Amino acid sequence: MTRERFEEIAQAAFDSLPPMFTERVENVNIVIEDYPSEEVLKNVRGGRDSLLGLYQGVPLPHRGSWYGAVPVVPDTITLFQKNIEAVCKNEEEIERRIVEVLFHELGHYFGMNEKEVRRAMKRFL
Repeated sequence: MTRERFEEIAQAAFDSLPPMFTERVENVNIVIEDYPSEEVLKNVRGGRDSLLGLYQGVPLPHRGSWYGAVPVVPDTITLFQKNIEAVCKNEEEIERRIVEVLFHELGHYFGMNEKEVRRAMKRFL
């Protein structure tokens, strides 16, 4: 799949998420990379071929009054295209998986731990 098509699917996936989440997202870039870098892999569990997405930033509940007082680098949600494609059989599965990965990483943005993210995914997806 081309990067352009993957990005289109990612945008549509974000737009399909519940507005109660997407309307509260601020200062977050969503980027696409083929695989996680060696630097990323040093700081997370999982291997180069198993990590589907990653949230990096300051979770919303941890932003104090200091946040935004000076320019702040946007948080980042990275989708790893080749890894997502590898666990999917077709474009329809890729679309569903991107929705799941975005929802999962946005859960971390909102300060949820893994258990809370999984519970929310069952409720909303």
